[in-house]
Amino acid sequence: MNEFKKKLLIVTVIAAAIMELIDTSIVNVALNYMSGNLGSTLEDTAWVITSYAIANVIIIPMTSFLTNVLGRRVYYIGSIILFVFCSLMCGQATNIWVLVFFRFLQGLGGGALLSVSAAVVYEMFPKDKIATASALFGIGVFIGPTIGPTLGGFITENYSWPWIFYINVPIGIAAIISCYFLLPDAPNKMPNGNGKIDWAGIILLTIGIGSLQTVLERGQTDDWFSAGYIIVLSVTAAIALVAFVLWELHAAHPVVNLRVLKSKQLFIAAILTFVSGLGLFTTIYLTPVFAQRLLGFTPTQTGLLLLPGSIVALIALVITGKLLQKGIAPATIVAVGFLLFIFFNWEMGHMSLDTSANSISLMLITRALGIALLTVPLSSLAVSSLKTADIPQGTALNNMMRQLGGSFGISIVNTYSARRTELHRTDMLANITDINPLVHDRIVRYTSYFQDKGKTLLDAKRLAVKAIDVAVVKQSTLLSYLDSYLLIGLLFAITLPLLLFVIKRGKAKTANVVVSDH
Repeated sequence: MNEFKKKLLIVTVIAAAIMELIDTSIVNVALNYMSGNLGSTLEDTAWVITSYAIANVIIIPMTSFLTNVLGRRVYYIGSIILFVFCSLMCGQATNIWVLVFFRFLQGLGGGALLSVSAAVVYEMFPKDKIATASALFGIGVFIGPTIGPTLGGFITENYSWPWIFYINVPIGIAAIISCYFLLPDAPNKMPNGNGKIDWAGIILLTIGIGSLQTVLERGQTDDWFSAGYIIVLSVTAAIALVAFVLWELHAAHPVVNLRVLKSKQLFIAAILTFVSGLGLFTTIYLTPVFAQRLLGFTPTQTGLLLLPGSIVALIALVITGKLLQKGIAPATIVAVGFLLFIFFNWEMGHMSLDTSANSISLMLITRALGIALLTVPLSSLAVSSLKTADIPQGTALNNMMRQLGGSFGISIVNTYSARRTELHRTDMLANITDINPLVHDRIVRYTSYFQDKGKTLLDAKRLAVKAIDVAVVKQSTLLSYLDSYLLIGLLFAITLPLLLFVIKRGKAKTANVVVSDH
């Protein structure tokens, strides 16, 4: 393959991966529009997000197995076709449950657009340039979740919600055509146990991960264990996942080879990847909500907040790849990334309603640098001690941990912030009494303001009390978000010492490492 075709194929698979990652978050800001248009409740409409996440987390650990059974070229192109077709059907849906169904299938198709795309990119680079390839692919990891909500908001505001799905169609068709002519099958295809398929493992994984993901996505909305189905799914997830682990450890040809977790580097990297995924997805969830709900930013203005950090991250990702090539230990770079992320969350945890957009944007640059220093080295560290034949499976497990980290993180933040909001509100209301001179003065001023607007004294006093309540809600919400940032920073600080167990052996082995950032 000549250099032009190689570059075209690299652009194609990276674009496909970014497209898939954008779809993990692009619908978040369009739920209200979907709910009104399809005549469904907001709770039912949230399954549009949940179904996609469930399918994604189920399929990612099986990508190595499916690539081996079907052949990479067939599996990858078939996955893009499924993704594009389901994107079109999502836009055409006139019923919420039809939309949820096709979103689930879209998530299954999207699984290959992550790990397999990465493997293709690494093949196009010589072995001594693997770290650079990893950094290049890492751009998609960062860009996808970051621009998803902003892009979704822009499309929904200026067009209509189906277009957040239709936008995938031309990109996907172009990717299909390009891959049909350019994508070779995987080299050194390993036989799959004489055609034996681990159906028991597939079923247990699907039930276990599907149940767990549903609990995480819907727990806070339905008040956790007060909902009967959450209890049933929690028990189901626990039983199925324990059975899955026991089965896979003894199966002759497992769908997910858990034995690779004997590698200390992979085991610790998987934990750190889980935490980094938690930080990546929760902060990109919290920050736009804070900016739009409390500071009154539009989706476009929110996107501008994120833009400088995104640009800095792209540069930092390339530099990170160069550092790995020069022999800097991945664990050392990861440690710096963790410290930057802890600093970001500490600073965000001390914001106020008067914090300027420039200050937030500067803090987001720190976040972007932290993520850039985590993405590539963690992937390199994860597979640094694996045999070549085990690298695809180790990569898939590491990818799944990132996605699960995001799911756990958003679930934790939703629950934690909701409960902290109530706590702060209760504390504030305890101090809002007629004998408090500050409260009395505020009510008098509000009452006078509303009287000047033509309201009667009774109505003016009622509106004054309501204005006080609105201020309390806003302030308690702010404090709950600040608490959430501090909690995320604490989780990073707690897990940082794990790097001590791999720091001595964490040198980048770029000579034989093929990694995936998904």
